Amino acid sequence: MDKKKICLVNLGCKVNQYELDGIKNSIPEEYVVFTSLSPADIYVVNTCAVTSEAEKKSRQYISKILKLNPNAQIYVYGCASQNNPEQFLKFPNVKFVGGNNSKGQFMRALSQSGNHVSTPPIEYEDDLIATGVRTRGYVKIQDGCNNFCSYCLIPYVRGRSRSRSLDSIVNEATTLSKTCPEIVLTGINVSDYRIDGKLALPQVFKALSHLPCRIRMSSFEVNIVTREFLDVVSKMDNFCPHFHLSLQSGSDKVLKDMNRHYTTKEFFEKVCLIREYFANPAITTDLIVGFPTETEEDFATTLDFLKKVRFSAVHFFAYSSRKGTRAGSLPMLNGEVVKDRENRLKEVVAGLKQDYIVSNVGNTLEVLTEEKKDGYIEGFSRNYIRCYIKSSCPLEKVIKVVAKGPYKDGLLCEIAY
Repeated sequence: MDKKKICLVNLGCKVNQYELDGIKNSIPEEYVVFTSLSPADIYVVNTCAVTSEAEKKSRQYISKILKLNPNAQIYVYGCASQNNPEQFLKFPNVKFVGGNNSKGQFMRALSQSGNHVSTPPIEYEDDLIATGVRTRGYVKIQDGCNNFCSYCLIPYVRGRSRSRSLDSIVNEATTLSKTCPEIVLTGINVSDYRIDGKLALPQVFKALSHLPCRIRMSSFEVNIVTREFLDVVSKMDNFCPHFHLSLQSGSDKVLKDMNRHYTTKEFFEKVCLIREYFANPAITTDLIVGFPTETEEDFATTLDFLKKVRFSAVHFFAYSSRKGTRAGSLPMLNGEVVKDRENRLKEVVAGLKQDYIVSNVGNTLEVLTEEKKDGYIEGFSRNYIRCYIKSSCPLEKVIKVVAKGPYKDGLLCEIAY
């Protein structure tokens, strides 16, 4: 008898990816499990709602699945279904709709049907383990958010901030480090990781400093950048000096309208503090273009601030109105105005990225080799530059290279002898 096939589909952030990996690990060997969208008997779709476009894309995946197999059984989880489960229940063959809770109980869900979305829990749900991945693995340390930025739906669909126990984090990371050369700590707001109600992210890094793999952190807020934190991570042999500091706007007026809890002055001071501890660290960020109250002057101020900080990369996207948020009732800016700002921003961001790449030429870098393509080994340095190496060195290994010059979207490198 042929095994039933289960296809896992993920949309959205690293937390979603971690949770889908956890669902994968909960499925027994009597099933065939894969993650490429192809014919299967059962589909699990982990949705995203960070923008209206992401939510739309989540619905579109259901339509794609029904074309692949009109008789498939479909199980929906994630932020879009937490926000609005009915939008998925209207599709034929959607048997089960959950939100962000109880993803570790997927096998039990196979015998259930209907709407099972419930209020996010108060305590951290520690029912998912995402071991078994290779090259770069994720360890989720926290869930939820208390910030309530005026544009953001996430606190409503993920619930309040809650932290995983330190012992649980260390146990999973230790197991993962035996097969995975790099671990990324992730969460909805990792900066709010707490032990007994007190901010405690430095303790997590200290507890993982002995592991035989690189440790990287996903996006975080500037409030965690303190001397205490930097004292810990700067002394770690396995820490990757890549700081993805969420900015969202370089205008103090817009930051206030967004309910972001810092000023550009405070943000810049934190960047300078990081550079006291690390030589040429990667400092990257997220930016929203076209927030409803953003004027042309605000946008020009943002461009100047990006250049002042000298970000190595900027991930930006157009503002998306989300019903239920404080900014959701504000009138949107003209689409052509927003598109023009995106195009101008794209040019500035490309220049900043190139400047950072060039600043690394001649340096010796540690690269995690990940794939071979077009005759080159490709991988990322600790400071998150894509490196291209003309060599037959093995994959999934950390090697030392010398950066010779810019190449494609990164650096052309040679093995350091």
